[in-house]
Amino acid sequence: MASTNVSSPSLRLQFPFTRSSSPKPSTPPLVFVHRIKASVSERASIPPSVQVTPPEPSNLPIHEIPGDYGLPLIGPIKDRHDYFYNQGRDKFFKSRIQKYNSTVFRTNMPPGPFIASNPQVVALLDSKSFPVLFDLTKVEKRDVFTGTFMPSTQLTGGYRILSYLDPSEPKHHHLKHLMFFLLKSSRHRVIPDFHSTYTQLFQTLENQLASQGKANFGDANDQAAFNFLARALYGTNPAHTKLGLDGPKLVQKWVLFQLSPILILGLPKPIEDTIFHTFRLPPSLVKADYQRLYDFFYESSEWVLEEAERLGVSREEACHNLLFATCFNSFGGMKIFFPNMLKWIGRAGVKLHTELAKEIRTAVRSNGGEVTMRAMEQMPLMKSVVYEAFRIEPPVPLQYGKAKRDMVIESHEKRFRVKEGEMLFGYQPFATKDPKVFERAEEFVGDRFVGEGEKLLKHVLWSNGRENESPSVDNKQCVGKDFVMLVSRLLVVELFLRYDSFDIQVGASPLGSSVTLTSLKTASF
Repeated sequence: MASTNVSSPSLRLQFPFTRSSSPKPSTPPLVFVHRIKASVSERASIPPSVQVTPPEPSNLPIHEIPGDYGLPLIGPIKDRHDYFYNQGRDKFFKSRIQKYNSTVFRTNMPPGPFIASNPQVVALLDSKSFPVLFDLTKVEKRDVFTGTFMPSTQLTGGYRILSYLDPSEPKHHHLKHLMFFLLKSSRHRVIPDFHSTYTQLFQTLENQLASQGKANFGDANDQAAFNFLARALYGTNPAHTKLGLDGPKLVQKWVLFQLSPILILGLPKPIEDTIFHTFRLPPSLVKADYQRLYDFFYESSEWVLEEAERLGVSREEACHNLLFATCFNSFGGMKIFFPNMLKWIGRAGVKLHTELAKEIRTAVRSNGGEVTMRAMEQMPLMKSVVYEAFRIEPPVPLQYGKAKRDMVIESHEKRFRVKEGEMLFGYQPFATKDPKVFERAEEFVGDRFVGEGEKLLKHVLWSNGRENESPSVDNKQCVGKDFVMLVSRLLVVELFLRYDSFDIQVGASPLGSSVTLTSLKTASF
């Protein structure tokens, strides 16, 4: 569940609980047949809180934060146009780093007028200053999930969902506990359901390649991701319900109504900026679609809703949170990250592909032909490749937090005073590609985190926390951090058990990358 800050966005109808069995897909011949076994994790569902270590005293000079917000109305609109159209996101930040000779500066963040009442932020664009956004003794996370604006609660049944709650709010504890319960309850289904669902995906891609000479990974992955999450987390096959195969398109439309103010959709600038970046889309236009999703989750999650009542959360509020966690966080994460990961692995070339195939197949064979947690722990290159994909292109790049008190923030070269109530913003890819931390920071280095390289995992920050830390009910780190890491590893494992190598074409997408497969070379050893 990738619930980092955007991570990483009334209906009550009750149905009798039923579980549908999933049809068994046929599997084309492989060099060897592997059985699937094991689960997410056997450790406690609520890990201990991470303790914040006080920083050592610094002798760096204190400076005024450079930059300004411009004239009211005009400044935020100019920055929005630079961010979306004139420069693009990366150039927007790089140009200001160069202008101010600082990775910490003041700017406006989209959407600005007339959606966000206050677009002013202090930007933190290096690995030293960025982690303050995880320190809950210094920042508040209330209603900052999507940044300087918050989507209407009409899009979530009238409730402020877990992602928008600060850990100091009592509901945060109960709802996050519920999400841990969901993950723990479903752990034995994850690996087998991923295998069966993504076997169907690969068969679909192979058929498209055979008939058309290319195959769009994104469309097939959207359907596979939604089906997998429904089957693994809730034991329900959507195809056997009233929802059918409509889940992905309903989710994407619903997410658009929440994130359109901060997305580039590729429309002509006057249309896109006026319709999507200046005014909110009416929630009523997506109400019927959301109702269908809500009905599906209410019917499929009876035992989770019972646990919610034991925790003091109403079934209705719990169901809206389950829907959000599954569709916005988890499905959204798989929709964005899986194509991005394929892009980087595909571009890395045949040498890395061959090394991955050898390592993965050897580890599976040595574990009786089974894909297990133990087998995957014996794949250091595979694990490193997944970490590197998270490092070089975090699936949810923007992080926000509001200063709880006056404080001093430190970059590599300077210190800056921040006042209570100021909005802090971090662009995650600049922190995770900081050249002062990572050699060849802009390159995808598959074995970066092998051996001694594991010490660098504390600088991999995709989950609203450090990779070497754990989520708990007391912090804002992604509940499904380990789940997301597991399914990402499973994609690489299943891919290279089945294929020696693959070729791709890459295009742009409002969310991540668009990946088209142009060849799949069947496993030969």
